[in-house]
Amino acid sequence: MQAFYSPYPPLDQVTSDTVSTDAAAYYLNRQPQTLRKWAALETGPIRPIRVYGRLGWYVKEIRKLVKTC
Repeated sequence: MQAFYSPYPPLDQVTSDTVSTDAAAYYLNRQPQTLRKWAALETGPIRPIRVYGRLGWYVKEIRKLVKTC
C-alpha cells in the first residue's frame, strides 16, 4: 500500500500567519482558482491580504472556516 504524501504540514502545525493560495486551497479542499476568484470578486467566506502582488491567506481564518464545516 502506498502512503499518502502531502506537500503541506497539518494545519494545526502551521506557525506562520499566512499561507499561499495553493496551501489555503489544499486546506479548504478547493481549487486554487476558486480562492483567486474569491479574492478578485471579494465574495468568499475569507479574504486574503496582498503582499507584493501575491495573496496571503490568514491561517486563523482558515482554521475557523474548517472548524465550521
